[in-house]
Parts: sequence; C-alpha cells; structure tokens
Amino acid sequence: MSHKKLLACCVELLDTFNPEENCVEDHLKHFLKKNKSLDENDQTFIVEVFSGCVRYAPIMKVVVDGFYNVKEGKRSLRSERNIYITLCYMTVFRLDELGIVHFSNFVKSQDVNRMHNFFSFFLADENLKKWIKDEWCKHYDPRFTQDNLLRPLHRWMPELEKMISQLADKVANKNNLPKKVVKPATQPQEFNITQPKPRAIPVPERIPKLHKHRPVPESTYRPPKEQALLAEAEEMNRRRAEEILMDANRFQFRAAISEKSAKTKKIMSEIMDEEDSKLDFEKNRARPLPRHVTENIPIKLNTAAILREGALVQKKEDHELKKLLDLEAGAKDASEFLEWQQKMRQKDYDEQLAEIERRRLEGKLSHEEAILARQTLVKENRQKVQDMKEETQQLMQEYVHQRMQDEKEMKRLVEIVMSSHKNAIQAREQLREYKRKIVEEVNIESQELLRQALEDEEEEMKRKFEIIQQIRAMEAVPVVRQKFVDLASTAGHQLLSELSILELKERLGLMKEAQRKAEEEKRDEILTAKQGKDKKLMDTLEQISRHRAETSKAAALRLEKKRATSGKKPEVKDPKLQDLEKKLQEKKAERLREAEKMKIKSDKKSAGRTQELAREKKALEENRWKELERTKEKQAKLVTQGIRPGTRSAQILNRSPAARKVTA
Repeated sequence: MSHKKLLACCVELLDTFNPEENCVEDHLKHFLKKNKSLDENDQTFIVEVFSGCVRYAPIMKVVVDGFYNVKEGKRSLRSERNIYITLCYMTVFRLDELGIVHFSNFVKSQDVNRMHNFFSFFLADENLKKWIKDEWCKHYDPRFTQDNLLRPLHRWMPELEKMISQLADKVANKNNLPKKVVKPATQPQEFNITQPKPRAIPVPERIPKLHKHRPVPESTYRPPKEQALLAEAEEMNRRRAEEILMDANRFQFRAAISEKSAKTKKIMSEIMDEEDSKLDFEKNRARPLPRHVTENIPIKLNTAAILREGALVQKKEDHELKKLLDLEAGAKDASEFLEWQQKMRQKDYDEQLAEIERRRLEGKLSHEEAILARQTLVKENRQKVQDMKEETQQLMQEYVHQRMQDEKEMKRLVEIVMSSHKNAIQAREQLREYKRKIVEEVNIESQELLRQALEDEEEEMKRKFEIIQQIRAMEAVPVVRQKFVDLASTAGHQLLSELSILELKERLGLMKEAQRKAEEEKRDEILTAKQGKDKKLMDTLEQISRHRAETSKAAALRLEKKRATSGKKPEVKDPKLQDLEKKLQEKKAERLREAEKMKIKSDKKSAGRTQELAREKKALEENRWKELERTKEKQAKLVTQGIRPGTRSAQILNRSPAARKVTA
C-alpha cells in the first residue's frame, strides 16, 4: 500500500475512535474486520501507530494545541488535527525504524504548505527546547523526556532540516534541476492578406455593485475561554496537591485518636451556649393575646358565616331527630358497642406503651454493645499504629535518600534554565518599541478618517435642514375647511333605517324613559328580597345561640367526668421487658469494668514526654512559618528578574536552604 493510503487509514482510525464507548482492542478488531484486503505488514504498522498515538496522547496534544494557537495554525482546519498527531508520533517515536526516506514520503503525500508550516513550528529550537520540553516534563519524568523524546530528534535534526528546506523550495516554486539549453524558436511570418476593417468598440456593461460582506467574527481566531479556565484550574489543583503532600509527609501520625471524648464535647457545648447567651441583646418579645380572647368581646359574623353555621346546626338536629325516631321504631341501641370499642382502644394503647418501652430498652442495650465494640476497636487501632510507625520510619529513610538524588538533578536543570533566560529582556524591549510604532501609525490614520466622517455628516445635516424648511413653508399655507350641517335632514345614504339628528335625539329620550321605569321595578324587587333574607338570618342566629348553649353544657359535663377519671400514668408490666432491663444492667456493668481497665494512669515520665512533644510541635510551627516567608521573598525576587513563579525553574529555586544543604 502507498504511503498516502497508510496514513489515511491511521487518520481514519483516530477519527472514528471514541474512548468512552469502546476500548482500543475492540476498535482495532472492528477496523481490521472491515478492511480485510490489507497486507499483514500494513496491518502491523497501522496497529502500532494507532496504539502509540493513544498511549502518548498527552505528548501529541501539547504540540498540536500549540500549533493551532500560532498564526499559521489558525489557518488550518480542525478536521486535520489527527493528521498532525500521526506525523508527530512518527517523528518522535518511529523515525529510527522508518528512516528518513520513508518518513519523507509520508510527509510529501500531504499538502506541501500545511506540512511546511507544521514542521517549521514543531522542529524550531525556540519551541522544541523551551516550552514544549517544559510541557512534556509536566506529564513524564525529565530523564525520560530527555533520553527518549528529545535525544532522537536532535540526532535526526540535520536530515529533518534538509527535508524542511525542500518543502520550502516547493512552496516557493523553486527548481533545483540544471537549466536546459533553450534553442531559438522559429519566427513565423504573416501572410499577405487583406486587412479586415476595425470593429466598433462595444458599449461597456455597467458593473453591478456588490453588497459589503460581513466581517469574519473575531471569535473564530481566538481559542475558547473554557480551555484557559480548565488549564488554570488544573495548574492550581496540581500546586495545591503538592503542598498538601509535603505537609502530610512532614506532619504525619501526630495522634492516633482525633475524636474528642463525650466529656470534652459537653464542656465545649456549655461554653458555646454561655457565649451565645451573652450575645442576645434584644430578644423577640411575644405578642399579647387579642382583646376578644381575654375580655370575651363578641365577634361580628357576616352573612356567609351565619348561614354556614345555621346549616351545620340544622344538619345535626336532623341527625338527632332521625336517631330518636329510629329508637322509637325499635332500632338497637349502640351503647354496648361503644363500651366494647372503648375497652379495645384502651387495650391497644397499653400494647403500644409496652412496645415503646421495649424499643427504648433495646436502644439502650445496643448503645452499650456499641461502646464495648468501640473499646475493642481502640485496642486494635493502637497496635496497628505502633506497627505503622515502625514501617514509616523505614520508608522515611528511603525517601530522604531518593530526595537527595532528585535535588542533584534539579540543580543541574536550574543551571540550564537560567542560561536560557538571559536574552529575554532585550527581546521584550524590541517588541515593545515595534508595537509603539504601530500604535502611532494607527492613530494618525484614525484621525484622518474621523475628520472625513465629520465633514460628510455636516453636509448631510445641511441637506436635511433645507428639506425641513421647505416642509414647514408648505404647512404654513392656510386651508379653508367649512361645512354647514342641517339637523333636520338625513345623511342621504338611502338606507331603510336612516334618521336625522333631531329624530335620533327624540328616539334616545324615549329609550331613556323606558330604562328608568325598568330600574325602579328592579329596585323594588331587590328591596323585597333583602327584607326576606334579613328575617331568615335572624331566625338562623336564634337557632345557633340555642345550639351553642346546649353544646357548652355538654362539654362542661364531659370535662368534669374526665377530671374525675384521670389518674396516674399506667404502668407497663411485661416479663420480656424485665429480662431486657436485667440484660441492660449486665452490659452496663461490663462496660464500666472495661473502661476501668483501659484507664491510663499518668506518671511523671509521661507528663515530661507530653511537654517535650508540645515544645517540638511549637518549634516545627515556627520553622514552617519562617520557611513560608523565605519562599515569598524568593518569588518576589524571581518576578523582578522576569521568571514566572509557576514554572519548573521557579519551583526549584524556591526550595528551602535546608533542602539545598541536603542536595550539596
């Protein structure tokens, strides 16, 4: 298969791959099953290139994203992203295996302009040796980046530069082949024929004016804000994680039990309540009861309330009357059933009380068992903590040795980075001078355009002012508008119902008289209905007052009966509950015995050890604050020197003097 088709297969694999839906192996099997005509060597090459692009995706992402952010990359299509990823992978990892000849064939199979722009950006020293290397070091170890990524590229750099120069020649349409000797061409001679008459010059057609196209939006050439925000959040999270890791390694295993005891929690809650009570300067005062509650002031009812309550009273009276009529006719009395129902409710209430007491005792019993289990867990945790301390001591020694080796490597990298920042200030000054000149030229052009626009606007205003004066002069001419009206004549529209103004006024007077008579009749009807309604309301109020008096008497009798029958809280006696109480007392006694055994007796040696640990903790805190102050001072110095604090070199220079002594 040709180089162009092989590269197209690799790009198609990357275009159709979705890591969220399927894995790499399934996607490869599906693609190979679909393209069975591929040779075995071609299948092996495609599988290796696709797997490498997926595995080292962060390396390719750094290069391709940087290319799309520069001026040449912004002109490229986003659909060609996987082509650049595949060629970048071949350049970094497969150049030794392919050789410069096959690799050049892959590159030349694509568009020359795009390949020249991409490789000029990727293989430039100011990109490859500076920010691309720094971004790769964020994803992989610096030693791996130097040995496996950069060193092969430096070794093949002469051949790659030669390939880039060939691409540049093709872009410039240069031909490096030797020039051929050009023979003089045969000079033709004209025939001696009659000369034709000159044609008339046609009238030129008018060129139509095209509408001004809308400019391309600036958002097309700007990267989205979400990528910058995500990158910034990722960088902040990484720094925070490194600080937390250093603090955890420095201050680990300071206490085995971090939970406060019940006594401590109780004392803290009492102190907080006392402090909060001092802050209640102005409490909310309760509102007094309304006057109609304390002084028994009668409440005025509206018509709807009176009718609603009257209907309720009437319904209750009808129900009682029906009940008496049924008893008179021989119906059965429900007093026995109600007595039986009261007994059953009392029985259910007693069972409910017994169930509540049983649950309470079971809860206390489970609480005691949980306390015993926690005491057992504390014993086991203390033994585990002792074992972990011994293991941590051994790991700490290994970590210190490894850290010393890393400090030596970092010191060497700092020297390399500092040497690359010497000429940055001079280049920045040149760029600032160039931008200043551009701004001056733009200001001169904008002033000239503004002057021309003001002159055009002034001419337009003069023309509009003359038109307004003409319109006002036309409106100032008087117009005669006079029309005589005859009230006794019709409009002359020849309609059947056509009337004059006098006839219309007479007809309206008759209609108003008829309407006045109808209103008087309606007013009489409303007055009669209102009197009947008032009489009905008075009868309803009298019925309600009688019903309320009878209801209050019955309620007073029920209240006296309830007070007479009310007694003490019923006792719940159940053998199962007694067994639970006995078991609870046994668990409580066992817990107290275990707590007495686990109580730690203080002595002079432990007290001295506690004071010594407190002094060590205080000294470590002071050293930590001093180290933070020194770090901030160094960051300020780096900013004045032109070094960004978030870079790798700034992090190496921010190390404490103690760490530098360990490195030395």
